[in-house]
Amino acid sequence: MAYVITDNCLKDELCVDVCPTDCIHPKKDEPEFEAATQMYVDPEGCIDCGACVPACGSDAIFVADEVPEDKKEYIEKNAAYYKK
Repeated sequence: MAYVITDNCLKDELCVDVCPTDCIHPKKDEPEFEAATQMYVDPEGCIDCGACVPACGSDAIFVADEVPEDKKEYIEKNAAYYKK
């Protein structure tokens, strides 16, 4: 997985707007959006372009290798979201 979204996520979809592979979900028009506490990067769809990082206004997106120690659990949470 190239990028990971953490609990700082505001679900404002700024990252979605710039993602060239549509790999950040759930989006507002998807049924699980309301129940989700954050958005998630699809590890299979992410092409490691980095466009989402500067677009994120809440500093919630990190390169997987640079996720802060206290946010490491979100690496697996992002991957688990897509294993449903």
